[in-house]
Amino acid sequence: MKGYEKMADVRQQLQQAIDGQQASLLEILRQLVAFQTVSPPARNTAGIQQYVTQQLTAAGFAVKQQSFYDKDVLVSGQLQGVSPSDHHSLLLNGHVDVAALTDRDHWQTDPFQLVQHNDDLYGRGVSDMKGAVACFLYLFQLLKRLDIHLPGDLRFQSVVGEEAGEAGTKTLLQQGEKADFAVVGDTSDLAFQGQGGVVTGWITLKSPHTYHDGNRVNMISAGGGLKAASMVEKMPVVIEALQKLEHYWAVTKQYPGFPAGTNTINPAYIEGGIHPAFVANECRLWITVHFYPDETIDQVTHEIEAAVVAAAKADPWLKEILPTFSWGGDSMLVDKGEVFPPLAIDRSLPAIQLLAQSHERQLGTKPAINMSTSVSDGGWFDFYHIPAVTYGPGKMAQAHSDNETAQLSQLLAYTNILANFVLTWCSQTK
Repeated sequence: MKGYEKMADVRQQLQQAIDGQQASLLEILRQLVAFQTVSPPARNTAGIQQYVTQQLTAAGFAVKQQSFYDKDVLVSGQLQGVSPSDHHSLLLNGHVDVAALTDRDHWQTDPFQLVQHNDDLYGRGVSDMKGAVACFLYLFQLLKRLDIHLPGDLRFQSVVGEEAGEAGTKTLLQQGEKADFAVVGDTSDLAFQGQGGVVTGWITLKSPHTYHDGNRVNMISAGGGLKAASMVEKMPVVIEALQKLEHYWAVTKQYPGFPAGTNTINPAYIEGGIHPAFVANECRLWITVHFYPDETIDQVTHEIEAAVVAAAKADPWLKEILPTFSWGGDSMLVDKGEVFPPLAIDRSLPAIQLLAQSHERQLGTKPAINMSTSVSDGGWFDFYHIPAVTYGPGKMAQAHSDNETAQLSQLLAYTNILANFVLTWCSQTK
């Protein structure tokens, strides 16, 4: 960093610029909100990622773009430090896809036009999480404008797919992108958040034979003689087994920071049958499983399979046609599945402590440290052994909501906190 031995002077210059040039932050956010990157349907992020690339390039980053799905793009950039081998590196991560508009008629403004009323900013994604991405790009712009050179590398990932369980962040980390610490700027209302894990799965009941609806009388009548069953009518056996296991988990499992019973099994979607002229020969149940950071996907899916198979074996119709299971996936839109690994928070990490100090310096209070009952891409960093925290502006109540709102004051505070942390962390020797 230019004159980083005079850290206080550099920090003061940067803070003055952040507070004094906030029109630039609003302009970046206005541009980001204008891109209609709703997911689903997704496949609409090439334009916004080109804008992000332009912003990064102007700030001096070396930038890489790559196709993800058709018309979706991943972007990663690196601002090389002046002495990267000796100093800590930092990676900032954010997604530019936003939640779909479930009822546009409920919006009082155009969702894709940033509208400001006093401190409130309205627009799709301002809370989840284009607000944080705008803060990142604004900070990079000011580092360039003030000619601040960091000793350690500063990296940035602008990903897509988070809203649909698509593994944009996973893809970049699989390719070897890494840092000594990562901040995922997803919605946390400036709390330090970890999370449990999530895996989706399909449970399938399938009859070995298909029968015309006219055979139903022989299936349900005394002495009918046809040993068969509708798989739609048998799916409640599976659902009841899941409910019993979910209750057992709530009683027997706990993890610090989570409300009791956060480890849920949600029977979210069901499909089956051919059409009304047939007895349903197949039924499929799509479930979402939340589990704790001290558990693995293999552990929880094994418990589910054991409970469901035991219930099926106790049923006279199902015991000879046991259910089958399919777990996870890379996209809710493509292969109808997703995985979000858990993220545990290690409070003893130097980066966590320094970020907490930056938070307290700006806001006068220590940050809340808790576990989210939702999930974000933060868990992929833990999965790839990169220390990380989810820490961003915006309230969970606003994420995905009609008339989505964020506060300009919080975005400015967040930028100031990050600025101080970036200066401090990337100037520390390893």
